[in-house]
Amino acid sequence: MTSIWIIPASLLLDLGLGDPQGSPHPVRLIGKFARYMEKVTRKYIVSEKIAGIMTAFSVYSISFIFPWIIIFIFRYIHPFLAELASAFIIYTSIALKDLLDHSKDVYSALCEKDLDKARFMVARIVGRDTENLEEPEIVRAGLESVGESLVDGITAPLFFAAIGGPSLAMLYRSINTLDSLFGYKNQAYLNFGWISARMDDLANYIPARLTAPILCISSAILGFYPLRSFKILIRDGRKHPSPNSGLCEAALAGALKIQLGGRNYYSGVPSDKPKLGDPDRKLVPNLILDANKIIFLTSIFSSGLFLCLGLAAQLLYGKFFQS
Repeated sequence: MTSIWIIPASLLLDLGLGDPQGSPHPVRLIGKFARYMEKVTRKYIVSEKIAGIMTAFSVYSISFIFPWIIIFIFRYIHPFLAELASAFIIYTSIALKDLLDHSKDVYSALCEKDLDKARFMVARIVGRDTENLEEPEIVRAGLESVGESLVDGITAPLFFAAIGGPSLAMLYRSINTLDSLFGYKNQAYLNFGWISARMDDLANYIPARLTAPILCISSAILGFYPLRSFKILIRDGRKHPSPNSGLCEAALAGALKIQLGGRNYYSGVPSDKPKLGDPDRKLVPNLILDANKIIFLTSIFSSGLFLCLGLAAQLLYGKFFQS
């Protein structure tokens, strides 16, 4: 069970420390283990789909079990050590500070009128081609990354941490990592990555639908356009091919009265994404800071809601086993 202070402590650790670059980060270890399992299963299993399933569930199992073992050992030594370890593990599963910092780097480069630097900075957070992007498209890329990463990098791991502790948070992080590694609809991963993509859709389903309305509320508190945010969420949120990715992007587009989506290029190949929102305002650099304010407040409110849900689950769990 997760103590009430652990989720806020994890958020504070993330805001204070960010992504620990100089140490073996659990998410990077998950990625390395996934690549190793991919080589093993592809070598010995003929069916790509079965190889992908074996890889995925091997990674999911290890990602869940290791934090559980660590917490168990620390709890045996002292319960408070177990809570400290829990806070640290959950902290490594979220990336609020990194998301804000990377988008601010894009904003700063645009303010310096250095498009080459801005293209380089935005390339760190998006997968599309960036070498020919002009200022509005750089802004759009940054905003779309922020909107999409809100769930993947912040609220979804917090949701699972609140209801299931550090093991469930790290299990979610492994699901998201495998989707980013294998969830491509190309010849190499269409079959192998099938389960990774489906599991990511499933894991994000509830967090995305809880987070998007909270984003609308946050935009109201910050003085943006909450009614437009909710309208665009309802109207455009399900246009995206992913069942989850478009929800917060649409809510953010409405809150800022802008339009996201359109044509991107990946390795020179055009890809048309659905347009979310209306182009009432031009895409200018200051929108990145506005989006960051909304993302930050949404993260705080979401963590509070999820903590309440987690406490309710604990109460129900306790009553169930006492009856």
